[in-house]
Amino acid sequence: MKIQVDTHTHSTASLHAYSTMDELITGAKKHKLKGFVLTEHGPALQGGLPHPYYFGNLSVIPHKIRGIILFKGVELNIMNDSGGVDLSVKHIKDLDFVMAGFHDACFTPESKETNTRAMIAALANPYVDCISHPGNPTFPVDYEEIVKAAARFGKALEINNSSFKVRKGSFENCETIARLCKQYNCRISCGSDAHYWSDVGNFETARAVIIGAGINENQLINSTLDSFTKFREKRMNERRAA
Repeated sequence: MKIQVDTHTHSTASLHAYSTMDELITGAKKHKLKGFVLTEHGPALQGGLPHPYYFGNLSVIPHKIRGIILFKGVELNIMNDSGGVDLSVKHIKDLDFVMAGFHDACFTPESKETNTRAMIAALANPYVDCISHPGNPTFPVDYEEIVKAAARFGKALEINNSSFKVRKGSFENCETIARLCKQYNCRISCGSDAHYWSDVGNFETARAVIIGAGINENQLINSTLDSFTKFREKRMNERRAA
């Protein structure tokens, strides 16, 4: 299964990542990608992460650098159980790709019911395109309800390659999510969650999980540059309409 666009990467702008934007491009070229999405964390995550102005000024970055298409995105923080995120509409409405996910510095892990309600509310948020690392075992959720909601809203769920290293216990959760996505025809995004340049385009374990679940390339939003572009354009139109 080919994956031509990495939908989840971080540069030194996120401070707990260790490579510059240009170094991420080197990683993308190393893995023969067509493009990648720069998804710095939303500003509520502790540690001096990008100010909202950062996202408003992303338009100064060229669309293509050294033959690699650079999509401008964000990984927002789910802030509450009513779909709230940590960046204003004016800063996110024109981004190429908008993810939202749980980070315990911004959302204290709650009961399975509360976590599920919060994630479904984020999926219902018209400005969110995808949920990042939904298999995180720190935040137990009802996976069947999450997958059904994502399919209903036309959103994607991420299978995150870094989760298998940094979020212990994610493997079985991600397998469950992938199988349910196959069952309910829910779209999937496969991201490296690279925090260092050489990990851009590293999908080794995530790809195996997706293939094992029988997911086809039509369900994977970033299998080709064309498939990602079509998903991106559809979601951007929906965000602008909202």
